[in-house]
Amino acid sequence: MQAARNAATTRGSAVEVRGLRVAYGEFEAVRGIDLTVRTGEVFALLGTNGAGKTTTLEVLGGFGRRTGGDVSVLGLDPATHRHELSRRMGIQLQEGGFIDELTVGETLQLWQKLSDRPDRVERLLDRFELTRRRDVPASKLSGGEKRRLDLALAVWGSPELVILDEPTTGLDPESRTRTWDAIQELQEAGRTVLLTTHYLEEAEALADRVAIMHEGRVAVQGTLAEILATRPAAFSATLPAAAVPSGPADLPPFVGEPSAQVRGETVHVTVRTSELQADLTTFLTWAAGRGVPLTDLRAAPASLAEIYHSVREGTLGAADTNEVGTR
Repeated sequence: MQAARNAATTRGSAVEVRGLRVAYGEFEAVRGIDLTVRTGEVFALLGTNGAGKTTTLEVLGGFGRRTGGDVSVLGLDPATHRHELSRRMGIQLQEGGFIDELTVGETLQLWQKLSDRPDRVERLLDRFELTRRRDVPASKLSGGEKRRLDLALAVWGSPELVILDEPTTGLDPESRTRTWDAIQELQEAGRTVLLTTHYLEEAEALADRVAIMHEGRVAVQGTLAEILATRPAAFSATLPAAAVPSGPADLPPFVGEPSAQVRGETVHVTVRTSELQADLTTFLTWAAGRGVPLTDLRAAPASLAEIYHSVREGTLGAADTNEVGTR
């Protein structure tokens, strides 16, 4: 999988979006966003409800009309070349359009006749755990089963680009793992995947690059490493209050910023820093030299959850909102 990710960085772009705007009357759902999805990568589009993620995917798939901006999908404009793109692209939106009377097997057989991409019904039934539901009408499927059938149609024939809108919503853990495997298999085959998800661990596990949308705009975009580098890491520990009677002033000098919270006879110290290893070494050396016992010692880099919540709460600094993934 890592080889596929490395190759993705050397190829061109599967999707280019510049200044995309989508308005419904006076309400602007998407407010001039820029996105680049590279060929062969998995790109995760995150954001709060109403951020504009689904609207953006609908435009890319040729289902939604844009108010302004330039959009290129596999080198074509989806607004005018939707039919040509349908041969090269698979899409799973939040609501599938199944014929209720058709069974799972019949639905796949119909898709086999309609699609220009060759594939086998049995392979998709097995891949998405639908073999036992083959003769069940679509109207009788559970929500999770419908998501799996919808995904089977989207990846039919391993298209060049697959767009997935919250593909694992409503799935049990085992089905979610199978979906992750299917996405990774697409990438290993050189395909491009653009997905939205509310599961941050899903983006961390699958995505080469991530963009977080909020209120119709892209707040931050880049690889996980690039995005997390914009936020400080942190370590913390609890120690006797007697060891730091004057609070942070009694601690050694750090690159980062220390804080202390008194809890009875103990103090909980937290240090947020851009130099985690150096400051943690300083702290441990200081504690060992003075015989200060440390409990609840924890150290961690910034997390995607922290970035996401900062975007949602509007506390992400202005310097952090630049697109970091273009270099």
